[in-house]
Amino acid sequence: MGSFDGQPVKVLAGQDRFERQRKVFGVMPFALKLTAQDVGEGWLILEQANAYRGGPPRHLHHGQDEWFYVIEGEYVVEIAGQQHRLGPGDSILAPREVPHTWALVGPGAGRMLIAFQPAGKMEAFFDEATKLPEMPPYPEVRELFAAHGMEVVGPPLEVD
Repeated sequence: MGSFDGQPVKVLAGQDRFERQRKVFGVMPFALKLTAQDVGEGWLILEQANAYRGGPPRHLHHGQDEWFYVIEGEYVVEIAGQQHRLGPGDSILAPREVPHTWALVGPGAGRMLIAFQPAGKMEAFFDEATKLPEMPPYPEVRELFAAHGMEVVGPPLEVD
């Protein structure tokens, strides 16, 4: 399927679809690669960079499947309580309604592609998360996730 308006969507390496510099909670740079604007509500694909170990709280999506593809670094992705170690070239799908989280665990920086299908409210979530200088306290982060079709179900993975 082509882009929503019938035109190709080209995003250069290291660039954002809308040529913006973005950081989730002030620390995780990301770049949108394909959005609902490009393919209707079909997909949201972003490239996430991680310079610190750790990741988001355990959560689930009520309306999206989430797919992870590691480009660089070493990650642990937990889905339904089972941990999976991933390196460059590895991918895994977290189905909707299934609790999951991820964390950068390797010694260096990491990068991965993350895709949401359908896009739902995920682009709006990331827009809101870029306005915050850090991860909000637990009750507030639960509200932010809930407002975008997700449910926080536990703390982030502990990383040594």
